[in-house]
Amino acid sequence: MEIIDLDENVIQALDFFAENKVPRFDLKKFNLPFVVGSGNAYNAGTIIFSDKAAIFADESNFKSIIKSYGAVIKQGLITQAIIISASGEKDSVWEVALAKKYKLKTTLLTCNADSSAAKIADEVLVYRKIAEPYTYNVSTYLGMILSATKEDPKEIKRIIKGLRIPKDFSNHKGFSFILPDRFLNICPMLDIKKSELFGPHLSLRAFSEGHARHAKFVIPSEEELVISVNSDNKYFGKSKHRWAVKLPGDAGFGAVLCVTYYLVGKIQASQPPYFKENIADYCNSYGPKAYGKDKPFDVIVPGN
Repeated sequence: MEIIDLDENVIQALDFFAENKVPRFDLKKFNLPFVVGSGNAYNAGTIIFSDKAAIFADESNFKSIIKSYGAVIKQGLITQAIIISASGEKDSVWEVALAKKYKLKTTLLTCNADSSAAKIADEVLVYRKIAEPYTYNVSTYLGMILSATKEDPKEIKRIIKGLRIPKDFSNHKGFSFILPDRFLNICPMLDIKKSELFGPHLSLRAFSEGHARHAKFVIPSEEELVISVNSDNKYFGKSKHRWAVKLPGDAGFGAVLCVTYYLVGKIQASQPPYFKENIADYCNSYGPKAYGKDKPFDVIVPGN
């Protein structure tokens, strides 16, 4: 399978979910759970539980955080842990095991029903996904988000196709997104895409409106395009290098994530193919070794 750009991946994922309904994820079942994930799994968790009380953790701090809540767990005030992992492998396995050690009921959100974590979790919610380039993880976490927000994939695609996008992003060497404060938790997901797709070659930043005011644009540049999504940007970036993207007022997390990912894909297409030139070497060489594994990662992660 050819390595496609991120914008194409977004459209393929939306078409898939338009034909294949996501499971229903009932947030009412959970009361102050630990929500644990690595990378964008963590960010997906913060989005899914953005309107619920939860304790968020990742692979770096879950051990210390769950220990610090030990007395509260013993009192029965915290009884649940939700582990989010597309693969159900890597760090999610010990995270589920650790939560069970503390006698918490574990729920795994995954795309792999046969994974190591799925075999030990108390409850498993399995999501379908499409084949995607390694690290993209569009359909994996989008499906989980849509199962909570209940947004219509067809409507999200209609919004994207209605965008009036600049013909060429190659005139800029940097890009910044400004999102309404409610969508703060999408900003780290865009920051991760910067590292995955562009590395040190291109600047890609993302801020909520509140964070943008805190000296993020002290140094304006004509080489940076500031993209505001449903945000009235009158001050940040050079005036001729601002672009306002207007979405429907009721656009939810799924829509804003898809729109911003789609635009990142258009930016990717306008630049040299940094990701496409390097991802195979990463998957076959030093990527797996960082996890202590010799088996290569799939450059194209299969769908199910």
